[in-house]
Amino acid sequence: MKETLKPGIRYEHTFVVPTSKTVPALYPEAPEFLAMPEVFATGFLVGFLEWTCIKAINPHLDWPKEQTVGTHINVSHIAATPPGLRVTATVELMDVEGRKLSFTVQAHDGVDLISEGLHERFIIIKEKFDARMFEKRSDHA
Repeated sequence: MKETLKPGIRYEHTFVVPTSKTVPALYPEAPEFLAMPEVFATGFLVGFLEWTCIKAINPHLDWPKEQTVGTHINVSHIAATPPGLRVTATVELMDVEGRKLSFTVQAHDGVDLISEGLHERFIIIKEKFDARMFEKRSDHA
């Protein structure tokens, strides 16, 4: 991690919601999801907030050797967004505690505030992480 990785880093990322990121697309094998409204799915919203945090901090890491994984998410999803609307996420790195990074996150669809909350990520060394996952898979396959 670089010396520039400090609280106060802010980043904004925009994404136009496609049909492929709506509730019916979340688990197409689940008839319950297929019957639901075609709006931006909470699961994809969480991924979008994570993506924005990643984009915010990657310039401050030895990327791709160092990467981050999400470890905690506590966000609201307070307004529905139909496909075609532009969603903007704004994130700010609030705390760096060793390899644990804490963010405030917010998303707006141009009409409504759709989400706000907190997200934590943890810095990993990808090669070591991948080795642990290979071992875990081998031990339990």
